[in-house]
Amino acid sequence: MMNLIYTGKTKDVYELNDGNYLLKFKDDVTGENGVFDPGANTVGLTIEGAGRAGLKLTKMFFEKLKEDDIPTHYVDANIEEATMTVIPAAVFGKGLEVICRYRAVGSFLRRYGMYAEEGQPLDAFVEITIKDDERQDPPITEDALSMLGILTKDEYSVVVDLTKKVAGVVKEALCTKGIELYDIKFEFGRNNKTGEIILIDEISGGNMRAFKEGKYIEPLLLEKLMLEE
Repeated sequence: MMNLIYTGKTKDVYELNDGNYLLKFKDDVTGENGVFDPGANTVGLTIEGAGRAGLKLTKMFFEKLKEDDIPTHYVDANIEEATMTVIPAAVFGKGLEVICRYRAVGSFLRRYGMYAEEGQPLDAFVEITIKDDERQDPPITEDALSMLGILTKDEYSVVVDLTKKVAGVVKEALCTKGIELYDIKFEFGRNNKTGEIILIDEISGGNMRAFKEGKYIEPLLLEKLMLEE
């Protein structure tokens, strides 16, 4: 028996009898007006096969992180059914998104365009935003996270360190295929049993901007390029 406990933009979450969760990946991707955008707050379009493609990449990356002893919620995945089993974890506050940026694009450029040039290199710049569609996921500082009781300063340091480590693993993997990672978005939570901060959600083309020879790579093509022998 499975109990549906959450319906998200790109996946549904079920509670399993053993206490673990099952994530069901959908073919919906974020964007606006039919154009994909990993930073968007709405489902912009449906791409057939996007769910399985995202799961294939997620499985590959989470298994690589396991080899590197980086803590995640991953247990196993069933590509055919587009599902992933994970251990339960509690999000920070009502949810945070953590972005690691290697180039100035997207919302970073929209905010800091007076000083930044499009595509200029950034040194693994990490920023945290609140998951709040109504307020368009506003960025939040370390001090504000601490003062509002969302994340302690020690936890903030752990999240930033983990973000840079995970982004580095993804960047390196993409680089072996001649692909450059411009930015990537993660989510973290506390392991319900141990309290340890762990990577949750997914790592797929829908969470990142990746380019090859200056051209943006759509999520389905990214999965194909990364998994081909």
